Amino acid sequence: MNEIKPYTLSVFSENTVGILNLISIVYTRRSINIESVSASTTAIPGIFKTTVLSYSDRETMEKVLVQIEKAIFVVKAYLYTDDQIVHQEVALYKVPTEKLMDEENLEKIIRHHNARILEITSSFTIIEKTGHTDETEALFNELKKYGLLQFVRSGRVCVTKDTIEHVSVYLAQRDREKEELNKLKD
Repeated sequence: MNEIKPYTLSVFSENTVGILNLISIVYTRRSINIESVSASTTAIPGIFKTTVLSYSDRETMEKVLVQIEKAIFVVKAYLYTDDQIVHQEVALYKVPTEKLMDEENLEKIIRHHNARILEITSSFTIIEKTGHTDETEALFNELKKYGLLQFVRSGRVCVTKDTIEHVSVYLAQRDREKEELNKLKD
């Protein structure tokens, strides 16, 4: 039996309406739950990156990768395990200021979790924590006892541990192949 573990899929695409819908449909057809999703621009003009975290087996995730790459507006997609990437997420916590000010160890809590205070008002304090899910969850559990008012966590963002950007290499190779085809036509 294939081992179920976290996989991160990085989908590089044009800025086209419907990319999240396409990804969602592929995952739904295979009965895979999406744990987190994030999307952003990249260093390559006109190319956007959607990062999806899910738990599955390698064989199933490779099928997902192939299916997503078939979409016309997808440039390239890559599948990674946690040891191949550096990943983080951002969490924001809104806590009543009054309860935090009564806490003698507030500074220790913030330092222990490598968090930072973003805003303090008379009624609430916003704390930010960047890290892995278990780290943001640990601070969540600690702050619950102070009457946590709101909590939100972003989707996973990641970069590879490789020394090159694979999609840049892929795009350069694709451009060279197009040039060679155009020369043959002339």
